[in-house]
Amino acid sequence: MNELFDQSRKLLSYWKGDKYIFGRNVLPQAGELVSRHGKKALVICNASHIKAADTVSGSLEKAGVSISGNTIFPGAGPNAPRGDVYRIETYILHHKPDVIVVIGGGSAIDACKASNLLACLGGDFSADIDYWFGTGKVSEALKSSGKKLLPVVAIQTSASSGAHLTKYSNITDMAAGQKKLIVDNAIVPPAALFDYDLTKTMPVPVTVDGILDSVAHCFEVFSGLPMNTSCEKYNLLAEISEVCMELVFQYAPKIIRDPGDMEARKAIGMASDLGGYAIMEGGTHGPHMNSFSLVNLTGHGTACGIMNPYYAILFAPVIDIQLKYACRILKKYGFTSGDPDKLKNRDLGIEFANGMIAFYKKLNAPAALGELPGWNDSYVDKILTAAKDPQLEMKLKNMPYGLDASRVDEYLGPVVRAAVSGDFSLIKTLGM
Repeated sequence: MNELFDQSRKLLSYWKGDKYIFGRNVLPQAGELVSRHGKKALVICNASHIKAADTVSGSLEKAGVSISGNTIFPGAGPNAPRGDVYRIETYILHHKPDVIVVIGGGSAIDACKASNLLACLGGDFSADIDYWFGTGKVSEALKSSGKKLLPVVAIQTSASSGAHLTKYSNITDMAAGQKKLIVDNAIVPPAALFDYDLTKTMPVPVTVDGILDSVAHCFEVFSGLPMNTSCEKYNLLAEISEVCMELVFQYAPKIIRDPGDMEARKAIGMASDLGGYAIMEGGTHGPHMNSFSLVNLTGHGTACGIMNPYYAILFAPVIDIQLKYACRILKKYGFTSGDPDKLKNRDLGIEFANGMIAFYKKLNAPAALGELPGWNDSYVDKILTAAKDPQLEMKLKNMPYGLDASRVDEYLGPVVRAAVSGDFSLIKTLGM
């Protein structure tokens, strides 16, 4: 057995146990999984995944689970627009299921998480999704009201955000072109399934976006660990990050050469799941925060991927160990040539940044904001303004060197401007 696959499976099984079914050709097991949580299912799925929905429907019938309304209801568009959240909420309120089954990528799953909490708590607290952005608000409301959310069984179809495994729900105000975040353990799906074979129909650009998101999840969490992190947690995240990056740097170029390479698709699916594991053990920071302002220009993972090399240079002196981990793997797969053990501080950050950019070029992915179609410099102000929003304060606190809103322009401004052109010289490296 492939050692990386074996290590990935052990990590994911240790984390989720029998709450998570993953692998190839596992979709027919959906019915048994759903039946543990209810007998009347509201099934949400967009038309693009209707074949998967047919398989799930047959599996539900065999398991004795009925389908609300005797139909499959449409899910959410890309980036989980708030309008779709409210629409799915009405399905829940009208059909009164005892379990929600969502088949789709991160946007569909995020929208269902948000719709579920609104259907349960909107009447007692607020039916406006804006009220729920931030950390821990859902758990507080559930505790004070004594209510419970409906169980959501998330069936993932894309190697991307890890939404099927995590406490995050990203929702977008499409008019403003701004994404915001609900973070709460109460919205983690109690059961999930990911059949990696479902990803074989994903377009390569969508796959690349998920690849970059997976690396961003692991590297941002690993690099943002606070000084008082326990040895056990540090070692766990080091292992998660190392395995994720090994899978990505080895197998992602194979998908570009052959999108039908199912071993590579499996590897990227596992890397995506490991990224989900990482963000449940710690928090992402600057690149994810900035990505929320770029929703109408590019995919979330691509936006995070663009920003990560530049933030690495900013924080290089305080993430020395994490950069060396990453650079050794980048060198192993031919994306860098220097010896990371002989580099430090800014030079090490630049080595990592150059290696990541070489990797992006291998995937035909953009490496600078200025390469994005539709980019203009008004986005710089938009990004920096959003970084000062109290609802995104968690991202500043998660940084390797914690910042607050008063220091955004001084430190993050140069990072964003460097990311526009690819000019590393604009970045201030902390402590230098």
